Amino acid sequence: MLTKTFGSAVQGVNANTITIEVVVSQGTNFYVVGLPDNAIKESQQRIEAALKFRGYRMPRTKVVVNMAPADIRKEGSAYDLPIALGILHASQQLTTERLGDYIIMGEVSLDGELRPIRGVLPIAIQARKEGFKGFILPRANAQEAAIVNNLDVIPVENMQQAIDFFEGRLEIEPLRLDTRHVFQHTANQYAADFADVQGQENIKRALEIAAAGGHNVIMIGPPGAGKTMLAKRLPSILPALSIQEALETTKIHSVAGKLGANASLLTTRPFRSPHHTISDVALVGGGGNPQPGEISLAHNGVLFLDELPEFKRAVLEVMRQPLEERRVTISRAKVSIDFPSNFMLIASMNPCPCGYYNHPEKECVCGPGIVQRYLNKVSGPLLDRIDLHVEVTPVTFDQMTETRKSETSADIQQRVEKAREVQTVRFQEFPEIHSNAMMPSQMVKELCQINDAGRALLKTAMERLGLSARAYDRILKVARTIADLSSSEEIRLEHLAEAIQYRSLDREGWAG
Repeated sequence: MLTKTFGSAVQGVNANTITIEVVVSQGTNFYVVGLPDNAIKESQQRIEAALKFRGYRMPRTKVVVNMAPADIRKEGSAYDLPIALGILHASQQLTTERLGDYIIMGEVSLDGELRPIRGVLPIAIQARKEGFKGFILPRANAQEAAIVNNLDVIPVENMQQAIDFFEGRLEIEPLRLDTRHVFQHTANQYAADFADVQGQENIKRALEIAAAGGHNVIMIGPPGAGKTMLAKRLPSILPALSIQEALETTKIHSVAGKLGANASLLTTRPFRSPHHTISDVALVGGGGNPQPGEISLAHNGVLFLDELPEFKRAVLEVMRQPLEERRVTISRAKVSIDFPSNFMLIASMNPCPCGYYNHPEKECVCGPGIVQRYLNKVSGPLLDRIDLHVEVTPVTFDQMTETRKSETSADIQQRVEKAREVQTVRFQEFPEIHSNAMMPSQMVKELCQINDAGRALLKTAMERLGLSARAYDRILKVARTIADLSSSEEIRLEHLAEAIQYRSLDREGWAG
């Protein structure tokens, strides 16, 4: 007898429906065909133990399981449940006509309990697109799947509940989730707030400009100056996530298995802070079955690289293309997968190995040439993609003990959103461009025009401060954002002057 059940295979951040055909016929042995990996081939032992534990039998005849289409590689243990139900139906231990109405996924333990799986959200989206009535899956993943409306999400705790549901002995109410209600009640709630930061007004201003224009930032300063603390608060002043952005971000985290049990929609911007020992594959994504890396997990959020020069040079170099294109393409012999990676890069570094070069009170103990060698660990092409260079100085005792409350993240966020609205109107004819930082050089010439006085100031600054040629476009982009923050249509002298001061690492002799 031939039975068909339906599962799903996740490739990149999208899913493909998999038809699982089971035939029980004369002969012996258990065969799984259709490009399965070892975890699927081992499913026979798990399924057999679970069936026996629940009082069913594994057929002692020939069982062939075909997973179509055969040219897509299937990986993981999430196909246990649809294979088990297919075997029961093909051996006439399960009688139902409804197997084909549902996508079924779940890893089966030896006693028939179901364990959570990865990639539930893209599977649910694809199931709705292809017109399936519902999605049967482990209870721990149900909240995530319920984000998708017009699809019956049937949470089950064990294999027996799935069998009883199909045979009509158990009514399971589909899980309903009001996505907009959940989104509105949890959006924009961050634990860290700029109100906690005493002093550092110039750094807060720089981060506000970065958030308003989507600019990348590098902070240079001694240990304990507050670089990490400030970076952690950056997501709280970025514009609130839209529902579309929240779905995109949740999809990536779902595929990577980072959502955890009983998780639902991600409603705050992600903040990823990988350690400097990270490999290039872990940062940009990859592997035999390509998985998203840290830059994709930071999509629509912030990627924070602490102690930038300590990262391996090869790791930093692979980020150059994703920073420009806002996506990363991972190519393998048979498949090429795109992962989105539209993130803001925030980096921090000490000015030298000991950390106290240019410190107002402590003396640097690094030898001649060591400071320059340390700074040279960060390549020019990567610095080229960072718009704001900010020097962070330690907070004084008086600033730390000040009783005056600092400005809250919500206040700063309002100004940032106002500036972003101006940019949305400006770039409405260019769907690929969302902020000033994404402007190509040709557009910078058109939209960032300055008057004669501005040109004279910029010329003087570049000559006197020894600014590099690559700083020119960056200064204009940042000046455009500062003008947007002050609701000015023109880039005025004060906007240009403020933008020039954010190019510390371009100055000749900064570390000389």
